[in-house]
Amino acid sequence: MRDQLKPEAGQPPAVPVPRREPAPVPEPAPVREPSPLPERARDDVADRLAYLDSATRRINSALDLFATLRNIGRVLVPTLADAAVVHLRDPLPNVEREPGFPDELRIHHSTGTRIGRRGRPSWADDRRRSRYGARSTADGGPATPVTRGGALAHALLSRRPAESAVLGTPAAERTEALLRELYGTRGLARLGAGTSVLALPLRGRKAVLGLLVLIRRPPERTGRPSFDATDTAAAAHLATQAGLAVDTALRYAREWEIANELQRSMLPLRLPQPHGVRLAQRYLPGERGAQVGGDWYDAVPLPGNRVALIVGDVMGHSLTSAAIMGQLRTSAQTLAALDLPPHEVLYHLDEQAQRLGREQHLATCVYAVYDPIANRVVIANAGHVPPVLVGPDGTAELVELDSGAPIGVGGVDFNSVELPAPPGSALLLFTDGLVETRSRPISDGLELLRARIAAARWHAPEQLCQEALRILPPGDRGDDIALLGACFDGIPAGDVAHWYLQPRNETPGRARRLAAHTLRRWGLGELSEATELMVSELVTNAVQHATRPVTLSLVRTTRLRCEVGDDSPLLPRPRRTGPDDERGRGLQIVARCADRWGATRLGTGKVVWFEQRLPQP
Repeated sequence: MRDQLKPEAGQPPAVPVPRREPAPVPEPAPVREPSPLPERARDDVADRLAYLDSATRRINSALDLFATLRNIGRVLVPTLADAAVVHLRDPLPNVEREPGFPDELRIHHSTGTRIGRRGRPSWADDRRRSRYGARSTADGGPATPVTRGGALAHALLSRRPAESAVLGTPAAERTEALLRELYGTRGLARLGAGTSVLALPLRGRKAVLGLLVLIRRPPERTGRPSFDATDTAAAAHLATQAGLAVDTALRYAREWEIANELQRSMLPLRLPQPHGVRLAQRYLPGERGAQVGGDWYDAVPLPGNRVALIVGDVMGHSLTSAAIMGQLRTSAQTLAALDLPPHEVLYHLDEQAQRLGREQHLATCVYAVYDPIANRVVIANAGHVPPVLVGPDGTAELVELDSGAPIGVGGVDFNSVELPAPPGSALLLFTDGLVETRSRPISDGLELLRARIAAARWHAPEQLCQEALRILPPGDRGDDIALLGACFDGIPAGDVAHWYLQPRNETPGRARRLAAHTLRRWGLGELSEATELMVSELVTNAVQHATRPVTLSLVRTTRLRCEVGDDSPLLPRPRRTGPDDERGRGLQIVARCADRWGATRLGTGKVVWFEQRLPQP
C-alpha cells in the first residue's frame, strides 16, 4: 500500500489534503413582532388615511381651475387648517413647456380668511359670513414680485421637506420674511404672534406653479395645537396633489381654448346680408367642464336673390367633432352653390360623411332655401330639431318635417317641404343645446321656446335670437348652441323683371330693348347705356353655348342686379386679348362697367351676374 502511494521518479511528492469539518449553521435571529398600536392610535391612523384618500380624490375631481382651487380650500379648511391661501404665478403659465423662474405671484383663492385690497389677510367674520368662507379671484391684490435669493423664492424652489413655524418665535424668522414679502409688514402683524404657518410650493409636472399657505390660529383662541410633524406630512402630500391638479386644470383650459378657437375659426365671421332677408346668428360654446362640440351655422347667397340657411350639429364632443364640422360645412357650402334642392344637398352630405373614414360620423342638419321674390321657403331635415316659423301676425309654430335619419347613416331618403313665407314672417334655426338641458327634456324645451317667441315682442333677427336664449336656465348648460335667425322682408313683384329668351342670333338685341324699357319704367334711365352694353355681352355669350332658353332677370333693391343664365356648365373666365382678337372682350367690359360681377355654376348650367349702384336721388 505504501508502495502504491510512492510518487514515480521525477514527480513531486503527494501532499495530503486536510479534511475540513462543515461550518456550523448559525441559528436564525428571533423575529421581533411589531408592538401593537393602541386602539386609539390605530383609529387615528385610519382616520388620517381616510381623510387623505378622500381629499386626494376631491382635489382631482374637477378640470376647471376655479373648481380645483375651491376643492383645495374645502379639503384643507377646517380639517387641517383654519385658513388657506393659494398664490399662483402671474400670468398663468403655459404648462406644456418650461416657464422658467417665476417673476410674480398673485392670490387666486382664499378660504377661511379675507384678502384685503392690498393682499393683506384678515380673519373672516363669523357673524357676517360662513365660518370658512371661500373667495376665488384672479386679482386678490397686487402681484407680488419674486426676488431671487429671497425667502419667497427659497420657499418656491426648495426641495427640502416642509417645516411649519409659529410666528413670534426665533425659528420663524424665515417664515416671517416670507409672509412679509407676500402680505407686507401690516399683513404679517394682522396674523399675530402664536399663529402657526405652513408654506408649501405647488409644483406641476414641469415647474413650480405657486405657493400654498396654511394658517392655524393661536392655540389659546381655538384650542387646537400648532402644526405637528403629522400635520406637515399630510399637508405636503395634499400640496403635491394640489400642484398636479392645478397643472391638469391649466392644461385642460389650454386645450379647451385651442379647441374652442378651432371651432370658432371654422364658423363664418359674419353672415351675408342679401336683399329681402335680415340675418343674425349666435354661438355659445359649452361650459368649461364640457368638451368642444360640432355645432355650426351658415348662410349662402344663391342666384335669384335667394339664400340658403344651414344649421347642423356633429354628434359628440371632441376635436374630431369640430374637425368633421368644418368638413361638412365646407361641403354644404359647395353643394349650396350648385343650387341643388335641399333634400339633394342632404343626400350628398350623407355621402360625404360616409367617406370621411371607417368610423361612422353622424351629424344632424336642417337646410332651408328662402326665395324673397316668390315668398316661399323650402326646408329639408336630417334628424335635427325642428325650426320655428313665425307668421306675420306673431304666431310661432314648430315646422312639421319628416326628420329622417342623421347624416352619415347612409341609404336614407330626405324630403323637402315648401312653405309660404310672406313678408313679416321669420324662421329660427337652432341646435338641441338650446332646448335640451340636464334637467329639461327636449320636448318641454321646444314648447317653451315656441311659447317664448310667440309671446315676446321683437322686430329684428338679433332680438329673435336673444329672446330664444332667454329660455336657458342659469348654470345648466353642458352643450354648445348655434342659432340662426332670419326675418323675411321679401322683394316686391314690381321690382323684379324676368324673361325666357330663345338662343337665336337676334336675342341679344331683344335683351337690350327689354332691359332699356324696364329701366325707364323704374326711373333708372341713367343706367340704361351701361346696362344695355353689359346685358348684350352676357346674352351673346350665353346664346353661343346654350341649347335651351336663356334666362334674363333684373332685380331692383338698393342696387340693380342683372342675371343671365344658360344650360352650359362652362364658367366664363377673363382672358388677355390681343389687338387683333375679335372675341374675349365681353367680360372685360362687364368688369369695367359693373361694381361687382361673378359667375355661379348650377346643377343645370350657370348664371352670370353683375350689380350696379343706384343713382343718388
